[in-house]
Amino acid sequence: MKEKTSTPLGGRVWFSAVFFGLIGQIAWIVENMYFATFAQDIFANSGRADMSYTVTTLMVILSAIAATVTTIFAGGLIDKTGKRKPFIAWGYIVWGFTIMLFALLPMKAEASKVALIAVLLIVFDCLMTFAGSTSNDAAFNAWVADVTDKTNRGKLNAILAILPVIAVVIVFVGLGGFYNSANESNALFFIILGIIPIVAGILALFTLKDAPDIQKAEGQNYLNETFYGFRKDVIRQNKMIYVCLAAACIIGIAQQTFFSYLINFLIVTLGLGDSFVIPMAVIIVGAAVFTAVMGILFDKFGRKHFYYPLLIIMILGILSFWALQFTDGAVKTVVLYLGGVLMMGGILSLTGAFTSSFQDYLPEGTEGRFQGIRMCFMVLIPMIIGPIISLMIGLDAMGMNGENFVPPYAMFLAAAIVALLAALPIWLVRKDSK
Repeated sequence: MKEKTSTPLGGRVWFSAVFFGLIGQIAWIVENMYFATFAQDIFANSGRADMSYTVTTLMVILSAIAATVTTIFAGGLIDKTGKRKPFIAWGYIVWGFTIMLFALLPMKAEASKVALIAVLLIVFDCLMTFAGSTSNDAAFNAWVADVTDKTNRGKLNAILAILPVIAVVIVFVGLGGFYNSANESNALFFIILGIIPIVAGILALFTLKDAPDIQKAEGQNYLNETFYGFRKDVIRQNKMIYVCLAAACIIGIAQQTFFSYLINFLIVTLGLGDSFVIPMAVIIVGAAVFTAVMGILFDKFGRKHFYYPLLIIMILGILSFWALQFTDGAVKTVVLYLGGVLMMGGILSLTGAFTSSFQDYLPEGTEGRFQGIRMCFMVLIPMIIGPIISLMIGLDAMGMNGENFVPPYAMFLAAAIVALLAALPIWLVRKDSK
């Protein structure tokens, strides 16, 4: 492998990317981890546990749709104005206030108000998603594409790929103590969480800088340009953008096949109980270090040399979790820790690599408009297909049959099979690499 020269990013860019990226992931983790839990606890406390499944499903589906649609329209507006900073800064501030809306809801609802609470939960979730997708999914990701180039975005996107798991630790360990399903109100929890992006948004007004050479999408019809990435002529002219996103989509589907059930897999299926925190922490830290090292190697030697090795590593890591059912004792512990690091490290590294390659192919001045396409491939499709695969292999995800909920080993085998499909788009990306 031939060593390559990397353009320095500078301290301001590194700080802005890591800090605002992490704050964004903390806010998203709140939605992914606590909003659904909050809804389920309200209906359980109100004697309407049957509504938990319906409302949770609606929140997940509608927020995924809201995130994608918002990013499509916001991306077009961001390119039209040629600015990212105002959308990031003011978007984070509004994002914080939409999180605080959940503080208005009680932990127990009267029978006559249960339906109203259900509607408010869904509406508040979609409002929060609107603010978050505008500021983070559309503006922040366009900003990252602006301030990086082909020689340095590998390491930066690798670090950004780590941030979601770091955010899990911060929210779960550092802030989780403020939330309790037995409380009459968890207003303080949501107020504290809302303050975090508000402060970050205020800080962004003074510290964040747009790239100096952003090209505006001037003199063009806004609605027409909003759906720029969906046009046939654009797809034909920029095929490799969609190939990169297809590869990332497959990896995302494989991850979503098991990721929502990973904690319960450790607690219930493996019987670790509360001690699941130890292997979870080791896997997260190990995967973070693995991904950071890979990011440096991406920019030093070129990403194309690592796609297939990382795919193999990821698949072996996923299969190791399926193989846990055939192990015991010390061997089981080694497989759990080592396999977990390889599985999550491979997923995060490939996600960062494909995101970088996607950014490589973006025509100048279209960074915002293509973020909606990215959301379709990397969020919407995986979040629909992945869980459906789990259900198809017999995973009773909602426990509606009244039996104990035990995530099966088979979901990892299914995830590994899905991941294999990424070999084809990877071959096309490698073939086109220069």
